[in-house]
Amino acid sequence: MDKIALGADHAALEMKAAVKRHLETRGCVVLDLGTYTSESCDYPDFAEAVANEVASGRYQKGIVICGTGVGIGIAANKVRGIRCATCNDLFTAEMTRRHNDANMLAFGARVVGHDVALRIVDAFLDTPFEAGRHQRRVDKIMALENK
Repeated sequence: MDKIALGADHAALEMKAAVKRHLETRGCVVLDLGTYTSESCDYPDFAEAVANEVASGRYQKGIVICGTGVGIGIAANKVRGIRCATCNDLFTAEMTRRHNDANMLAFGARVVGHDVALRIVDAFLDTPFEAGRHQRRVDKIMALENK
């Protein structure tokens, strides 16, 4: 059973609710780290909360959502051990798992519709890491944190 940490800012409140329902339907254990209201808030707070759960190993993957997916993804990547990819299409969601072993997904609630968002989530969760030559590259990405 997949354990997924989930977070979003006010721009993505409705999308987060849809993703949470979808994940639960898939049988995932979901940790919803907010936001819980439509009041304006700061996406780095939610990116950090989700990224900390993933980096600690308590949750296998994280999903973060803001208006574009860009800012929240950048913020998540500041946490050591995180490889968060902003994916607003199916191909990118699949390839970031295959080649980058991304452990977090970011996307934009103002960029993709609900149906596409759920398909992106499925592609991200269902696609395995290919390892092989890609492992060497992931190792190099992670080594950048120690420079």
